[in-house]
Amino acid sequence: MGEFVIKEAKRCLNCKKPNCKSGCPVNTPINEVIEMFLQGEILEAGEKLFNNNPLSVVCSLVCPHEKQCEGHCVLGKKNNPVQISAIENYISDYYLNFINTEVISRNGKKIAIIGSGPAGICIAFILAAKGYNITIFEAHDNIGGVLRYGIPEFRLPKSVLEKLKEKLISMGIKIRPNTLIGSSITVDDIFRDGYKAIFIGTGVWKATAIGIKGETFGHVHYAIDYLKNPKSYNLGRRVCIIGAGNVAMDVARTALRNGSREVFIMYRGGPEGIEAEPVEVEYAKADGVRFEFYKAPIEFVDEGVKYIKTEVEEQQGTRKIKVLEGTEEIFKVDSVILAIGQGPRANIVSNTKGIEVTEKGLIETNEVGGTTREGVFASGDVVTGARTVVEAVRVSKIVAQAIDEYVQSLEV
Repeated sequence: MGEFVIKEAKRCLNCKKPNCKSGCPVNTPINEVIEMFLQGEILEAGEKLFNNNPLSVVCSLVCPHEKQCEGHCVLGKKNNPVQISAIENYISDYYLNFINTEVISRNGKKIAIIGSGPAGICIAFILAAKGYNITIFEAHDNIGGVLRYGIPEFRLPKSVLEKLKEKLISMGIKIRPNTLIGSSITVDDIFRDGYKAIFIGTGVWKATAIGIKGETFGHVHYAIDYLKNPKSYNLGRRVCIIGAGNVAMDVARTALRNGSREVFIMYRGGPEGIEAEPVEVEYAKADGVRFEFYKAPIEFVDEGVKYIKTEVEEQQGTRKIKVLEGTEEIFKVDSVILAIGQGPRANIVSNTKGIEVTEKGLIETNEVGGTTREGVFASGDVVTGARTVVEAVRVSKIVAQAIDEYVQSLEV
């Protein structure tokens, strides 16, 4: 791996106007980092990556690089782009092996972070570096949110999250696991105890129901639940995934790695309508996942999925799914997993006055993450719906600055 990374780094042209940097949502200074790496300054390069993006080690593994940094590399126009993701991961992972135990000067002000997903971790790192006393409240037994419980091990090793946890603790950040805010502890309780600001980054953990007969049957499951702990499920030999996004691909590939031998993705449209990234589809195919196109589920039965055939019609430049009446059949499988989306839980907003939400239950914020209640901020999936990790980082950097400015203004 090291030899490959060095060869790729040497291919970098160190462009004066690096398109790779502008193609990255958080403007990672890729050319500068690669130059430092080749000069033997790997720790300095890692620090530069971390300061720009505290989740650099994660983004290097899960970002759609072909659309971002690597997709903008000038070498990709006539040849293969520099494998920036591999270089970034090597440097970022190496950097986290050297935890800085230097004590950060504290300003005595407490800030609460509710949720330790991408947004929460990012903001915790930024504000802790500014001297705030940070406490993270996490509903699960470990940090990571969707990084730990929504992305499979083969895409994002849990060891990466353990390194981030060590880094958080080394910066003096306190973590309260298994603590669901909104029931025993409320937002009002947190403010009562002297916290100057609260950040909500609780993600979207409520599965979206498909709303058809048979959804309560024992062999029908939700993707967001399955990915939390795949080993606790006995799916059987044949499994059908409903949906065609990135989560569906993750679920299908995970099922194959946990005992199932025939895994199918059922989608009501055709190949051109798949929402998942092309590279994720290719990985799924390489793992043996099979696709059942032009089939829309209409009922879950004991034998599997009752579906109706469809076709795609072109109407004024848009595609429309048309159901073909009288074509109902049963697709026999042992288990079904629904991967059609998820939304936010209401445990915080239903127990808190003053925090407005949208029709979809997402928290309403202004352009810098401020909610409709003073001192409460939010970002990440709980505000935007499911998005990429790097998008959560991009917005959270803005929100962290807004939280800092708000707390400082309280003394004016």
